[in-house]
Amino acid sequence: MLIALFGLFSLTYLFVINSMTNALCVQKEIPAERQPKIFRTINILLTILLTSTFVELWFT
Repeated sequence: MLIALFGLFSLTYLFVINSMTNALCVQKEIPAERQPKIFRTINILLTILLTSTFVELWFT
């Protein structure tokens, strides 16, 4: 049950953060060539954060 809730939370969190990143790129007029690098970096960092949180929840 906890795994399903955490999975739902993770997907929602990634969607919200990606939406905010897109809004930032539009507002700051970041060139289209740089946007994939920005999204990739943010998504990798969030994946590391969510994975470490999942491992912490799993083993406590």
